[in-house]
Amino acid sequence: MSLLDPRPDAPSAGRFRWYRKHPLAIDAVLAVAVFACILGGAVADPHGPHGPRIVADEPSVRTVVLAVLACSALVLRRRLPRTVLAVTGSLTIVELLARAGDPRAPVSAAAVVALYTVASRTDRPTTWRVGAFTVVVLTAAAMLHGPRPWYAQDNLGIFTWTGMAAAAGDAVRSRRAYVAAIRERAERAERTREEEARRRVAEERMRIARELHDVVAHHIALVNVQAGVASHVMDNRPDQAKEALAHVREASRSALEELRATVGLLRQSDDPKAPTEPAPGLGVLDQLVDGFVRAGIPVDLEIPQVPRPLPASVDLTAYRVVQEALTNVHKHAGEGARATVRIRHSDTTLTVTVLDDGAGRAGVPRQRDGDRLPVGPGEPEASGGGHGLIGMRERVFALRGTVVTGPRAAGGFQVRVTLPLQTVRTGETL
Repeated sequence: MSLLDPRPDAPSAGRFRWYRKHPLAIDAVLAVAVFACILGGAVADPHGPHGPRIVADEPSVRTVVLAVLACSALVLRRRLPRTVLAVTGSLTIVELLARAGDPRAPVSAAAVVALYTVASRTDRPTTWRVGAFTVVVLTAAAMLHGPRPWYAQDNLGIFTWTGMAAAAGDAVRSRRAYVAAIRERAERAERTREEEARRRVAEERMRIARELHDVVAHHIALVNVQAGVASHVMDNRPDQAKEALAHVREASRSALEELRATVGLLRQSDDPKAPTEPAPGLGVLDQLVDGFVRAGIPVDLEIPQVPRPLPASVDLTAYRVVQEALTNVHKHAGEGARATVRIRHSDTTLTVTVLDDGAGRAGVPRQRDGDRLPVGPGEPEASGGGHGLIGMRERVFALRGTVVTGPRAAGGFQVRVTLPLQTVRTGETL
């Protein structure tokens, strides 16, 4: 069992809780014990021939009264530590003055306890000042009015006990501060771990949502459009309806396969196994474009003949950007719209541009997916109901890229994404 984390069912834990809830009761018991020690010291002779012995003299009324007053003050030692020390110290001096020449000054035991309390509940500089003053005053009073010679054992005993009380109290205070600091660091570390776990969970949820959207959304959009075409031409042009239904079947099969693969990875409790197929990238961009062409959207693909090798994260992000942009063209550009996809490389950046010349469907504004993407991560988000362009922005900003979307001056809409290559490559090699 640790002191920093005691078991709640341990017997000592229950006792400690009771002690903390009833400090006055503990101080009252301590006061009674000190009172008994003072009375015992008043009737004991420490200089007997065979060691300490009990003398026949009864303690005087003065000694009993001073002991009662000093021990009664100890009940308030936690609330008023300095006041209690002043009271017990003064009563000790009164006892020394009243019994000049007597080797016993038992009331000093109360002052020792009070000095320990002050040292254990104040800071170190205060302990040094108050402790030194108390030790000097009580020791001087004992040496001046106590037994002779001035360096007698009883006089030096007061010096020893008061000094030890101050040192012990300071040590207890230091230990309490050390334990409190350890507990605070442990609690702060626990809070940090919990916050980090919550942050990772939130990031993972966003990543899963983004992946599911990218995997399924454009397939479902193609299925929806092709199903509408099949329904429209079913009676007059059954051959075209069959072709549209074939596209529906192919798009739905692709969506189910990708969704099954994604869900399979999410269901694995241990580290996921390596995928059986490579992640999509610009190398299979022609297949993506071909699917939209079969769905009725003319797409011009402008890409270098020999694409340079790209980091995996940049390659996948560029593919998803084109996928989402063409899906929005399919959903929002209107009939007869034509799209252009341009891929440009430089030594430090990759630029992906998707343009279309559509005017929108039935007068619907060309602001698609409910998003207005800022050009940098510091700008506020716009309201809207879609998630595709939000996911696009998150992917691009994760790579420290930029996104520009909006209507074109010549009509239509544009999506332009710039991804840095050098930064990503440096980060991957670290």
